[in-house]
Amino acid sequence: MIIGLTGGIGSGKSAAGSFFESHKVTVIDADQLAKDALDINTPGFNHAVELFGLSILDTTGHIDREVLRSIVFNDQDKKTRLESIVHPIVRDLMFDSIAKSTSLYSIIMVPLIFESQSMSSYDRILVVDCEESLQLERACARDGSSTDLIGKIINSQCKRDERLSIANDILPNNETLDILEVKVAKLHKFYLGICAND
Repeated sequence: MIIGLTGGIGSGKSAAGSFFESHKVTVIDADQLAKDALDINTPGFNHAVELFGLSILDTTGHIDREVLRSIVFNDQDKKTRLESIVHPIVRDLMFDSIAKSTSLYSIIMVPLIFESQSMSSYDRILVVDCEESLQLERACARDGSSTDLIGKIINSQCKRDERLSIANDILPNNETLDILEVKVAKLHKFYLGICAND
């Protein structure tokens, strides 16, 4: 069984993912794979530099992700072109990770399931949900980004009710990490039950 774990920026996807990992579940982070796809001297890196120029590189010759992020979130065409480089690489890396998984079910953390209309790629969809004000607060604290940039990212993602409309399961995350951990443990038992009945 493959579960798509999604949620807006700052909702707590990574925290939920790490709690599932503590139960020995294979968790594949699409964001991390997207970063790997642009690692220095990879085909993705070379395509991105060709497309955006040397100004996206930092002093060590790696892609400066903050610079790239601010470019693509201010230009829809450039965002689409970057996605056309990154998405096929991520898809291949994802298939490899699923093939190597040894857990009864696997989780793929994907921020944009609704936006990419990729619901059919998963057996179940789990949405980590929280208030938008918390998203903003958490994402700014984590990334050190401005509220303006995080606000733009939130606005570029689907609306909360759209995301919830595709959920088989909802994981509310408006409280502490300890409470989230307990909720994940319950969901893990629930998913094991589904696997046992399949």
